[in-house]
Amino acid sequence: AKYCPLWPDRPFNTLQQARDWVHRFVCWYNEEHRHSGLKYVTPNQRHRGEAPPLLARRTMLYLAARTRHPQRWSRGIRNWKLEPVVYLNPERAELEAKEHRKAA
Repeated sequence: AKYCPLWPDRPFNTLQQARDWVHRFVCWYNEEHRHSGLKYVTPNQRHRGEAPPLLARRTMLYLAARTRHPQRWSRGIRNWKLEPVVYLNPERAELEAKEHRKAA
């Protein structure tokens, strides 16, 4: 929530106000916010399996744009390939994996 543009300016006056804000935040985060770590799809698009065909269409769009205007492209197109696993805090996951390897 610390990166959310919807963060409230003032403390909540009631518990219900806090709950309402959290509900709106969760809906926004899962349904509207396109995450860079998810190749700019929403978490729910990925969860529902909508991401692969969407990213395939983006790839085709980029390839077509590069074919039409090659002078605008100094390198290849953007990588739209989804990682098989993503983490909310990748540095923590990496630290835990190192600790697990040490213990083994």
